Amino acid sequence: MLVPWLLCGALAAAVLLLLLKLRLLHKSMGEISAQLQDRLSCDTNTLLSLSSRDRHARRLAARLNEQLRLLRRQRRQYQGGDRELKEAVTNISHDLRTPLTAICGYLELLEQEPQSPAAARYLACIQERAQAMKQLTEELLRYSVAASPAQPLPLEPVDLNRALEQSVAGFYAPLKARGVAPVIHMPAQPVVRRLNAAAVARIFGNLLSNALKYSGGDLEITLSAAGEVTFSNTAPGLDEVQVGRLFDRFFTVETAHSSTGLGLSIARALTERLGGSITARCREHTLSICVSFPAPGADLL
Repeated sequence: MLVPWLLCGALAAAVLLLLLKLRLLHKSMGEISAQLQDRLSCDTNTLLSLSSRDRHARRLAARLNEQLRLLRRQRRQYQGGDRELKEAVTNISHDLRTPLTAICGYLELLEQEPQSPAAARYLACIQERAQAMKQLTEELLRYSVAASPAQPLPLEPVDLNRALEQSVAGFYAPLKARGVAPVIHMPAQPVVRRLNAAAVARIFGNLLSNALKYSGGDLEITLSAAGEVTFSNTAPGLDEVQVGRLFDRFFTVETAHSSTGLGLSIARALTERLGGSITARCREHTLSICVSFPAPGADLL
């Protein structure tokens, strides 16, 4: 009669042991998941550690630590190469500015001399190319500064309503020349964020410049109370593939004449440094670029 009870007791003990082991495994997986998310979200030398002595969980943690060490080495190599590239771009831009300025000055003097029609035509081509090189040099310098997080941007309360109005007013002449009358929507109440005023002006200016390049003759700008600014315009020369590459460095399309392909890259770099986000989409030949500056803690609501 004791045998069935002994078997039941042994089975109950085995079940309890399995439940305990599952509980410990569940705890170990939770520790690995939480620590892995933390290690991937910040640059740290700390590896995964477990309170459990289970050999399978510890083997998994060891394999993940190997990948974290590899990822750390690759991240450092990338950061070092990226920093060297930005420094090289900055130095090259500085070195090119002086001779390009001199070339443009001599071209202006040469323009005042008597010329044949052919010489005048060639001189105009040279001036156009020299100005394009000068513009590229300036944009390279701006990009290297915008993309470098070495110096934090000083922050202050910025009224996005006013900043947007000033940016549009600054583009009044080019917009009028293209026959574009922007339609602007914004809330009556000021939308204020702690940002860098100069960086916000550069972002809005680059987005307006982009609208001039691709617009089919219209432009609608919307500022929401949530801090989202959307620039929308018809863009018959763009498709979804090209829109997906608009923020790539040096990417241009045929319809964007005299473009360095750095304007939107600079806008994205500055936006991200300010803690915002910028996206682009194209629906039914309408290009919409949205830059968002959410209020502090908005993602927690």
